Amino acid sequence: MSFTAMLLKPLTASPRGRRSVFTVFFGLLLAGQLEPRELPSCKESDYHFEYTDCDVLGSRWRVAIPNKPDTCTGLPDPVKGTHCTFSCKEGEYLDMKTQECQKCAAGTYSLGTGVAFDEWDSLPAGFISHGINMDLGDMYTNCTNSTWTPKGDYIASNTDECSSTLSYAVSLKQPGSVSFQYFYPDTNIFFEFYVQNDQCQSTDFQSRLMKSSESDWDSHYVQLNSGNNVLFWRTTGFSLSNNAPKPVLLKNIAISGVAYTSECFHCKPGTYSAEPGAARCAPCPANTYSNKGATACQDCDKEKYSGIGSGTCQQRPPCTANDYFYTHTPCDSTGQTQLMFKWIEPKFCSETAEGAVKLPASGEKQTCPPCNPGFFSSNTSVCKPCPKGSYSNGTECSKCPVGTEPVVGFEYKWWNRMPSNMRSSVYSREYSDSQRSTGWEVAGEYIYTTPGDLDSDYMMLTLTVPGYSLSYSVEKNERAEFSTITFVFETKCTADCRLYFMAGLNERNNAVVESWSGTNGKQSYSYLIKSNLTVSFTWGFQRTEAYTTERQYSSDFAKIYSIHITNVIDGVASECRQCALDSSHKDSACVPCPSGHYMLKGTGMCKSCPPNTFIRPEQPVGEEACIPCGPNTSSNKARSACVSDCTLAVQYKGEALRYDFSPLANVTHFESSPRFTSKGLRYIHQFSLGLCGTEGRALASCVDNVTDTTKEVNGYVCQSIIMPSEVRGQSVVSSQPFIIGSTLIGVTTESTLDHISSSESSFPADSYLPDVIFFYRARETTQACKNGRSTSIRLRCDPTATAMDQLTAPSKCSEGTCDGCSFHFLWRSQHACPLCSERNYKEIVSACTEGIQRTTYVWQQPLRCTGGVPLPAPLISACVTLDFWLKFGASIGTLAAVLLIAISCYFWKRTRKLEYKYSKLMMNTGDKECDLPAADSCAIMEGEDAEDDLIYLTKKSFFTKIKSFSRERTSDGFDSVPLKSSSGMEMEMN
Repeated sequence: MSFTAMLLKPLTASPRGRRSVFTVFFGLLLAGQLEPRELPSCKESDYHFEYTDCDVLGSRWRVAIPNKPDTCTGLPDPVKGTHCTFSCKEGEYLDMKTQECQKCAAGTYSLGTGVAFDEWDSLPAGFISHGINMDLGDMYTNCTNSTWTPKGDYIASNTDECSSTLSYAVSLKQPGSVSFQYFYPDTNIFFEFYVQNDQCQSTDFQSRLMKSSESDWDSHYVQLNSGNNVLFWRTTGFSLSNNAPKPVLLKNIAISGVAYTSECFHCKPGTYSAEPGAARCAPCPANTYSNKGATACQDCDKEKYSGIGSGTCQQRPPCTANDYFYTHTPCDSTGQTQLMFKWIEPKFCSETAEGAVKLPASGEKQTCPPCNPGFFSSNTSVCKPCPKGSYSNGTECSKCPVGTEPVVGFEYKWWNRMPSNMRSSVYSREYSDSQRSTGWEVAGEYIYTTPGDLDSDYMMLTLTVPGYSLSYSVEKNERAEFSTITFVFETKCTADCRLYFMAGLNERNNAVVESWSGTNGKQSYSYLIKSNLTVSFTWGFQRTEAYTTERQYSSDFAKIYSIHITNVIDGVASECRQCALDSSHKDSACVPCPSGHYMLKGTGMCKSCPPNTFIRPEQPVGEEACIPCGPNTSSNKARSACVSDCTLAVQYKGEALRYDFSPLANVTHFESSPRFTSKGLRYIHQFSLGLCGTEGRALASCVDNVTDTTKEVNGYVCQSIIMPSEVRGQSVVSSQPFIIGSTLIGVTTESTLDHISSSESSFPADSYLPDVIFFYRARETTQACKNGRSTSIRLRCDPTATAMDQLTAPSKCSEGTCDGCSFHFLWRSQHACPLCSERNYKEIVSACTEGIQRTTYVWQQPLRCTGGVPLPAPLISACVTLDFWLKFGASIGTLAAVLLIAISCYFWKRTRKLEYKYSKLMMNTGDKECDLPAADSCAIMEGEDAEDDLIYLTKKSFFTKIKSFSRERTSDGFDSVPLKSSSGMEMEMN
């Protein structure tokens, strides 16, 4: 290849990748690097024209580029091209030779200033699909093969638990737009679309989320700015069940604003454009086909058939019993209906093929079923609704007696014709404009699904009501529901069929409430309607998710035997019930009983319920309508529910314990431990709790923000699934919210209440204080929870807990539940401790210092209370010090010692006197021993004491006294006593 050919090699289609041809060409000429060579002159078929990049003024040049290098010479000279903002209209293209817009020929189309992608046999040029590996700590998932897959008419997303991105880069010369159709049936896949500009700035996050679509293809339109734009379609599979989620489907992607297109695109097989200047191609009708670039569709041979938009015809299979269905004609004037058999349209099978079955004969007459309750049969055999204030069982209408009111609603249990507020349709993923318009047919005792064009079709049945109006006897309050819808159904399947029940504002925005897969016996399902905006209900039946053109599972069906919805505006009545009357007006209409009152049976009078009770949300007739509140709860002002004011007083082991849970009343959010799906995708269960409170309390709220249609549930306790930030990158994603506690049952220290048990073994106690348990119940039922869900919150005193959200689940059930119906949690908090009282503190008295004594109060440890009475302030009192008492004691002791000595001396002196008298008496006795002189008197004579004292007090020397004391006794046993005579002489008596 010569250097000239390399230079003139066609440039890349991307404007960013083009280089200025003139700059390179003349630069090489000046450098003398072109190698001259003799080549033939170029013909128009040897080259094509392209534009160079636009300069800062918006100008560009048209240059000729050889189709094959090194083949010819003498290319046309470059000429000035159109302005960069120049564009052609839809159905036109830019003729590069004349630089003028020309109409596309028949069999082709163009978007003028845009490009379209409607063929997905392979990934079109410019599109890139890749999976994003999930690296979540120890969990690593290889997502290399998680890409978008072309499926012919559309492209399908991944269904595994990886993030997969489909992107397309485009440079717009003027402001433009992108539009596409998508089918997003499963919210177990997160689907978002966003645009990044050349500064990598993304669109607003909220606008990324795509609205789910259960019944039809949806369209999406986004305006684009001029310049470089990168379009992203991103999905992330997320399924907690074993079933793989349904993929997101894309088709008909159109981008405008690329300034011009230099060629028209041929219509793909199965489509055509009959006139020049077409902006798009139309699909061929059923039983026709077309090749690529067709200007008209060709009919299939008689023994062949094709579906809408088909590029080929297929041999018709023999007709079977699955290719027809039966229905009933409206009742005639004689009350008869005819059984009719019809082929499924469009008819694909052949009646003449070998083994084909014939269509059964129609016209068999049967007795018409009766009218539905609330209707009556007119002379024209048409069921008409009873007048207002009347009721019927399906035969004739009767006026409700005085003191009663009609129970309005709709009850369908006989199916002779489709009710006026119900509609049947068929939705096909592949083509939404199918000729089939009836997916459900009436059959007398039930309504059933007819076979579809394809087994993957959705057979849709929609019921729409104008709204709800509560009866006079039931006032709207926080507990009462607007309505209840109940239906009885049955499914029979040989493949992976599924029946969906959806509810919402309208058919396009209905959200899946419940679904059933496989064969299900005859059963009933009820759904509580709590919003006046829930006025549309849809049943959808799909025989299989796998796409196939063959009808393999046409015998699979779903049947609905009855549908009953209550409190519907402009509804009909099948019965009347008693109501209260306004006694101030004769023959007055029904009025509601005041709040907290029930209606006496047979009288229509209202009577107040006992204190601490609430009224049933249903008809409040009879005293049994008053339901006692649970332990430690009280009724609200409207007597519609029982609430707790967050305080509690209980007796426990002889002690009066008082609690105040007000600090815990605010809505609290807590999460379970992280969990992983089978593919390693991490998710958590988030719970919201509004523990207690009266009117105006904050409600726990959980949302579903996967799609742009946000769903929110409110109550005491709710749960949702939270995806990690790795999935979205900008915000937390919440999905699948539901209520697990809408009504407070009671507050107690017992472990069981109203058949709800909070096992103590799940949360072993380590304190002598009792746990306080809040019991809640949710009335919504599911297939798994026939009696609804329940929740217990066990509050445990923990003075060391400083955080407000220390809630834990049982160790055996890390998600808070082991069966999906009963939830149990433990909440450790210092605010779960009883209020402090005088018994919780003690006093400490200090020593007396400088005449002052202090008394201090401290809490007893370990402290097991909070709030309540505060510690008393320290006390200061006057006191006497220890030195004073020591001095006082020493003084008293000294005085006592002196007194004792004095007393001792006194008695010693008296003792000596007695000894003296005794000695004197002995001296006066005779010679006989032991012969005492007679005493004239026992008294001491006058003068004796003085004499004795005189003798006794005669002074002696200290030595003499000692000597006298130390003398030994005489042999007669008496001590020697010294005596004095009157003359003062000392005598000694032996």
